[in-house]
Amino acid sequence: MDPPERVSLPANFEEVDVDVVVQLIADMMERLTAHNDRIPLAPEGLTRFHSRSAPGISILDYLRRIVRFTKAERSCLLITLHYIDQICARFPSFTLSSLTCHRFVITAIAVSSKALCDAFCTNSVYARVGGIPVGELNMLEREFLRMIDWSLTCTREVLQEYYASLVRTHSAGTYIIVGSESESSLGSDSEMEYEPASRPATPPALSPHSLASTIRVDPAGAPEPPRPPTVEQNMAYAAFQQSHSRAARGGDAEG
Repeated sequence: MDPPERVSLPANFEEVDVDVVVQLIADMMERLTAHNDRIPLAPEGLTRFHSRSAPGISILDYLRRIVRFTKAERSCLLITLHYIDQICARFPSFTLSSLTCHRFVITAIAVSSKALCDAFCTNSVYARVGGIPVGELNMLEREFLRMIDWSLTCTREVLQEYYASLVRTHSAGTYIIVGSESESSLGSDSEMEYEPASRPATPPALSPHSLASTIRVDPAGAPEPPRPPTVEQNMAYAAFQQSHSRAARGGDAEG
């Protein structure tokens, strides 16, 4: 079988087609969530980003929807990976899985757009695009900022490294970066610069693929530190274990 035809990409992430960036990130996230979904979910590992069930829309289609209706920039997409690394380093029990990925992504892009861009959407738009209530997105945003300790930016070189890594590890091996970065690249201690995005059109509702409700309910006031699992969380975890046990028994029976 002939190897797949390679597609050459620009050396700098700012010059690559935004849909290619979406495909690269989605490919990485799909592999990561597939791996993490095999890890048993403990009650203490539940977060505000957990859904009761996996959403009925792929991460690729979800990212494309976000880009289409919010005009999210390449930097805002790539820095999502930096946020994942930050949070996983500070909260080792957090995993990006099919239950957390979608909520994490829409929150990360909403936060990064406000931090990095001159023009961005309101939370009501991000919520409509993401298929969650605006009050829920507000709660997720507060929790997200707490988890990353308000560390919202990084250097341009960090994003360039993420871009190169995504291309290098792409599962299909479709893409290859040709050439070297231009001499106009920013220095390693320079902050990122961005062009303002145009105001997007109002998106349609995400039905019928709206995300399932989260397990936790946001308390009034400022975000609180992690608390012991609630009764609802314990019930959700018990149901999760029971469903996996039935699936395992079904697989044994078929074998």
